[in-house]
This record gives sequence, C-alpha cells and structure tokens, in this order.
Amino acid sequence: MWRQFTGFILILVLFFGAMPAQATDYPPPLSFSNAELKSRDFSGQTLRAAEFSNANMELANFSNADLRGAVFSASVMTGASLHGADLSNAMVDQVNLTKADLSDAVLTEALLLRAIFDDVSIVNADFTDAILDRAQIKELCAKASGVNPKTGVETRYSLGCR
Repeated sequence: MWRQFTGFILILVLFFGAMPAQATDYPPPLSFSNAELKSRDFSGQTLRAAEFSNANMELANFSNADLRGAVFSASVMTGASLHGADLSNAMVDQVNLTKADLSDAVLTEALLLRAIFDDVSIVNADFTDAILDRAQIKELCAKASGVNPKTGVETRYSLGCR
C-alpha cells in the first residue's frame, strides 16, 4: 500500500513538475511583420517583444508606448513619433527613421546598426549601451542634447560624445 502511494506521488511530481512555466505578466508577442501601418496610432500601448519587421510605419504614432524587446528590423518609420517610448533591448536595425521623433525615448541596449537618422529629433533620448556604429554616433552627437526624464541620463553621455 505504502509503495503504491509513494509511486503515485512520484508520478504526480514528475508530471506536474515537468510542466513548462508560463509567463503571466504579459501576453505572447504580436506580429505586424510586412504590414502596412502608415499613420497607425499605437500611442501608450504595451507592445513588448512585438514584431514589426519589414513593415511600413510611416507617420505612425508610438508615443509613450512600451516597446521593450520589439523587433523593427528593415522597416520604414519616416516621420514616426516615438516620443517617450521605451525601446530598451529593441532591434531597430536597418530602419529608416528620417524625420522621426525620438525625444524622451529610452533606447538602452537597443540594436540600431544601419538605421537612418536623417533629421531625427533625439532631445532627451537615452542611448546607454545601444549598439551603433561610429558614423551613427558622430551624426547623433552633432544634435544630442538634454537629459532623459525617465532615466536621468544625459543624451550626449549615453552616446559617448566628446
């Protein structure tokens, strides 16, 4: 009798102990890859780890959105508003950000290689530990100013400007 009970408990432990843990703090990531999202309003939304690869987001509004870990690779974001957005750990590589508003944005540890920053606003943006190439840093340092209101880090300091 005791052996059967112990065996039953062991089976329960093995079965339920092997169940995968489920994240409860937010739903699975959304995918907007290859989508036409011109002028869409995503302001204030939580879009952690959402995928926007190869999407057209010209003039889209991401103001104050939670975009931590989001993927924007090879997208068009000309004229987009990312004012106050949190792009920590986001992949923003090969993205056209011409005339985009990145003021007050947090881009800590974001991947920004080959992104286009023509006429972009970066007042009060935080680029701490972001991955940029030297030419991008030089271009951004020429217009960098202010202190990020969320992190308290100076934009010039976060870029390593001299």
